Amino acid sequence: MMRHLTLVLLLLSLSVLQSQEKKGRTFFTGNVNFVLGLNENYVLFQPDDGESLINPTGVFVRFGFGYEFKRRLAISFNSGFDYHWNYAISAIPLFGSIKYNIWELADDAFFVDLSYGKMSRASKNYADGNYYGLGVGYQIAGENRWNTVFRLDFHRKAIFGFENNRIDNISLGIGFSFF
Repeated sequence: MMRHLTLVLLLLSLSVLQSQEKKGRTFFTGNVNFVLGLNENYVLFQPDDGESLINPTGVFVRFGFGYEFKRRLAISFNSGFDYHWNYAISAIPLFGSIKYNIWELADDAFFVDLSYGKMSRASKNYADGNYYGLGVGYQIAGENRWNTVFRLDFHRKAIFGFENNRIDNISLGIGFSFF
């Protein structure tokens, strides 16, 4: 009798454990960010001067992989290529990110993202430095595990020898995540 009861409890426990919600999932992500800067040649209220107030000043292409815990918290490891054409500076950041979903509606999520890592320079004009990032975004659930991501990010690249030893910028991005 005791063996049968133990066997039934074991099978019942395995059944319950198997039916529980998964604790996490892996993902792959990628995005393209466009850096926007103020035009130094723009003059307010001057008609037809051919200048715009905001100009694109760089582009970032990023990709990474990570793990999401219980649909709220995610960690990822990322790399990519950054190019600032105003300064002719290219960089290769390698960084880790922590993403926290502030709120979710169905499978859509509004999130905050914090990044830190190292940045390698493609040229020898300046030394390698650190990379910092802080951003907010909105992830829109798609079909077949593909999601669309819209981002607004603040980036700081610590570059010794550059103006103020850093480049700070704000970028708008669009990307994807694949679970």
